[in-house]
Order: sequence, then structure tokens, then C-alpha cells
Amino acid sequence: MTSTISLTSRAFQPSRFIKTLFAASVLLVAAQAAQAAEPSVSFTAPMDGAVVSSPFDVKFAVSGMEIRPLGDMTPNTGHHHLLINTGPVAKGAPIPMDDTHLHYGKGQTEAKITLPPGKYALTMQFGDGAHQSYGPAMSKTINITVK
Repeated sequence: MTSTISLTSRAFQPSRFIKTLFAASVLLVAAQAAQAAEPSVSFTAPMDGAVVSSPFDVKFAVSGMEIRPLGDMTPNTGHHHLLINTGPVAKGAPIPMDDTHLHYGKGQTEAKITLPPGKYALTMQFGDGAHQSYGPAMSKTINITVK
């Protein structure tokens, strides 16, 4: 007795595979674009964990928003603030103006900072033209040691 096995129902179908692969790649690209579109801030110097000598340079970066000076209320714009040993400011709250909240309202992207020796948490906070915080999502904290 001879048996016959038919594989036609489970056969590899190149066109179906290509369509599935294409759909998956489109979803991946869309997810990456959505993630890249999220605004963020970062330090380009110093790096987290750095040991620095005072005075030292701090360099700020922002993506997904534009830097504009104090008073410019164009949507999706603002300027940097450096917070020393304090965390992010709540979204919509005014960023205090004191020795631990440094304002760069002219649109500066770098500053020379003088601190006594010790360990510090530096938080970059992006705020709008009225010094209102964009919140924790638009902040970045690093830890440094000043020798």
C-alpha cells in the first residue's frame, strides 16, 4: 500500500511571507519614528559620574523642541535651566530663581559653573519663555564630583 502526502495546504508562499515581512517593517519604522519624535534634553558635558575641577563646563542639548530666549512663547520652544542638588520641577510650575536654579534665558547652550568640592546632582530642566517647566519629561539628571 502506498501513501500520498500533500503539502499544498502548508506550502511556503513567498508572496505571503513578503507581505508579512513588509507589514512588520512598516510597524517597526513607525514605532521608531514615534519614539524619536518625543522631545528630550541631555547633557553633552559633563557625563554622568564625571569627576571635574571647578570651574567646569556644562553643555546642554535639546531635541524635538527649539531653543528660544525668555519671553518668546512660541509653542514647543524654551530655554535651559540648571538645578543643583534638586530634582525636576513639575510641569507648568514656575522654575524658582535662586542659587540652586540657574536660568539661561538668553538661549545659552553652555555655561561655566563654579562649585566647591563635593558630590552634586545636576538637573537640566527645560522651561518655556515664561520660566514655566515642561516637567520631568523634559529634564535630565546627572551626578558629578567636584574635586
